[in-house]
Amino acid sequence: MNRIINIIAALALTLSVAIGAVANRALAVEAASISGEVKKIDEGAGKITLKHGPAKSLGMEEPMTMVYRVKDPAMLKQVKVGDKVTFEAEEAASGYTVTKMDKAK
Repeated sequence: MNRIINIIAALALTLSVAIGAVANRALAVEAASISGEVKKIDEGAGKITLKHGPAKSLGMEEPMTMVYRVKDPAMLKQVKVGDKVTFEAEEAASGYTVTKMDKAK
């Protein structure tokens, strides 16, 4: 009987750790995602101007409008001025770079 209880306890502990890891990952993805609106696209320079809310993943607490480089120039062909987007960005030596962008749903 003790063996069954130990096995159930071990399974419960493993399950709770796995659920916690998934929840933490979901929160990290949500925190990294930034909501914004496309204000300008400069395909020649590989840049996009985005008006966005707080970007906590970049240390930006206030809403602002910024020019970003894009990691993949093909991203610029998927949006147009006025589109609402969610995006992820990172700080690089050359400035802030959008690494992922999707039209908002």
